[in-house]
Amino acid sequence: MLNNVVFQKKLHFKTVIMDSWYAEKNIMLLIDRFHKYFYCPLKKNRLVDDSSGVEDYKNIEKLEWNEIELKEGKLIKIKKFPRDYKVKLFRVVVSTDKTEYVATNNISQCSTDATKDKCGICWKIEEFRRELKQITGVEKCESRKQRIQRNHIACCMLVWINLKDRAYKCKTTIYNLKKRLLDNYLIKELKLPSIRIALA
Repeated sequence: MLNNVVFQKKLHFKTVIMDSWYAEKNIMLLIDRFHKYFYCPLKKNRLVDDSSGVEDYKNIEKLEWNEIELKEGKLIKIKKFPRDYKVKLFRVVVSTDKTEYVATNNISQCSTDATKDKCGICWKIEEFRRELKQITGVEKCESRKQRIQRNHIACCMLVWINLKDRAYKCKTTIYNLKKRLLDNYLIKELKLPSIRIALA
């Protein structure tokens, strides 16, 4: 997919933000070969070295952090990567009970807060995908023709945009807005059914 973006579509971009599932050696090195930056959380059991080869590899969560490293990150080597290849690792506190370890090949990045903001974009994309799927039924198109599938996806995206805009204006979530619409419909149907049922 990345090769397609770079060589066929020729899209201009500087940064690739990805999930921990894609934080794999070949993908990370490929992005680096394209002279692009990547930001990706690493799993807590990933083996890394922050001692320049003095100590053995250890799990990320067992690394020790001083005050400066917490603010500016630290250089590490990930196990099985080329010998001289280092990335910058940031300890990002997402919530009181969740901490992520974000790696980037942007060695000049020296702010944990800026790294957290970059990774926040990834969350917005994930939120969009989840809402599109749960609210609009984008995956429920049963046609096999590509044109009809594209039309269905486009219609779902228009519905999502409208609902998101309305939810923003009503200062509520898109889920509450949909629930209210369904509640109003059910109340109306119970009071004045559009299809009358005759009981024998």
